[in-house]
Order: sequence, then C-alpha cells, then structure tokens
Amino acid sequence: MDINYELYKVFYYVAVTLSFSEASKQLFISQSAVSQSIKVLEKKLNQKLFLRSTKKVQLTPEGELLFRHIEPAMNLIRQGENQLLEAGGQGGGQLRIGASDTICRYYLVPYLSRFHREHPHVRIKVTNQTSILCVGLLDQGLVDLIVINYPNSALPSTHTPRFINEFSDVFVASREFYPLEGQVLTLSQLQSYPLLTLDRKSTTSEFLHSMFRRCHLDLVPEIELSSNDLLIDLARIGLGIAFVPDFCIPAQDRDLFVLQLKEELPRRHMAAVCKESLPLPQAARQFMDILQSPRIL
Repeated sequence: MDINYELYKVFYYVAVTLSFSEASKQLFISQSAVSQSIKVLEKKLNQKLFLRSTKKVQLTPEGELLFRHIEPAMNLIRQGENQLLEAGGQGGGQLRIGASDTICRYYLVPYLSRFHREHPHVRIKVTNQTSILCVGLLDQGLVDLIVINYPNSALPSTHTPRFINEFSDVFVASREFYPLEGQVLTLSQLQSYPLLTLDRKSTTSEFLHSMFRRCHLDLVPEIELSSNDLLIDLARIGLGIAFVPDFCIPAQDRDLFVLQLKEELPRRHMAAVCKESLPLPQAARQFMDILQSPRIL
C-alpha cells in the first residue's frame, strides 16, 4: 500500500494532541489541511481512525492500533535526525535515559554529574518509570538506553543486559516498634508481621513474590506503594516491615535495622540496556562507558 509519509505524520500529531487545531499549529499547516489529510488516510486504509465531536477527538480502536505502530516509527526517525545533527555538530547532542526514581536518586546522580562535567554541551533527558515500564520506553524509541533492575520480566531475550552493579534486597524495621534485632527469622515467620512492599508492577515486588512462592508461601502485603523512600518512612514510624534494595537505606540509620533471614535471598543486578538493532548515539555510548567504569561514590 503506497501511502504518503506526510499523511502518517499528520495522523501522529493529531493522535498525540487529540486536537486538529493543535496539530495544525505544530505542523504549521491549516486546520482544514489536517482534516483533509486524515480523511484521505482513512479512505486509503478503509478504516475510521478518529471519533470527532464538537468537544473532543478520540482515537478509534483501529486508530489506537495504528498509533502503536506509528509512534515508534516517528521516534526512530527523530532519533536518526538527532544522530545526524549530533555527528555534524560540535560536541552537542542529547542523552536520553530511562530509569526508576530509586535508581536515579541512589545510583545514577554521580554518573550524570561526571557526564555533565565532561560533556557540558550535551542535553540530558531522564524519564522516570519503573524498571518494567522502562523496557517499553526503549522499545518505543523514547530513550536511547535504560538502567533497570534485573531480572526483569518485561525484558525480551533480544536485549542483552550489561551488568553495572550488584545489590541485595533486605527487610528493614523500626527498632522502637519491632524488637527483633539479633533474631533470625524465616519468611514463614515474617508472614505474621505487616509487610510493606512496592506495588506488583515493579521488579522488586516480582522478586519478593517469587521468593515466597519458592518456599510455598503466599505473600499478602499490608501496604503496597510505588516509592521505596516512602516505604522506608512508613517502616520508620512502625507501620510495618519494609522490603527494599539495600542501596537506598540511609547510612547509619539509628531508627531502622536490617532483619536477619534464615533463607538466603539471591543478589540482584542493576543493568544498562540499549537496543541492539540500532546504532547507539554518541552521547549514549559515552555515558555507557562511564557507567561501566569503576563505581563512583
């Protein structure tokens, strides 16, 4: 099917903005030209792509299906343009990273600081999502590389993780509310206490649930949140025992202690992942080199 790229471009901007007038502004064409382009595309595809009313514009199921394919294509085109501009520039370009809030705060900041010092003209864009959702950012072309927790159920076998750090997950509790310091507990015994965990859409929660299943136990958290920092805060005031990566626990915290477990939990990795099928932009290659250098404290 021979369809002009410009028609897909117009479709993309209308789908993103859900507004014919806003799309016309971003494309620098008239609103009637936008409307006519969509009509032509719908006729060529023999599918209705948008539901129009006086108040709003919505994608039809067919439009949503098309958009899921057009969006990554547009991102790839934009990425190619950026790489060409970067190659012809003087040390400019853009570094686009996807990572969770926890990884950004407790691991990436010193690496980003070093990269910024060494490449001050490169723009840095960090998109925060869970490690699972970061894989989608990479596949859609919205970022050049991601730094994620591993194992990761969303990561396909076509992507090769490059391990940059190893860490342990621990249970932490308040000394004031849980007099368990020095005791060795089993996962079964922990079931009788209120457990605070990340929500099920996180690699950390997936990992903990798999550990309980391996011991033929059911894990029913008292509280599930999207922030490790908030889990630690709630553990500190005695709302329960939090399960968090060890690298985000404040050093020498006087209120909290790490529980001793009878079962030995496997250590996990932090991994940098890029799309193997595409050339990595220069800025991303330079940042990858920094990530794989000795740990920055």
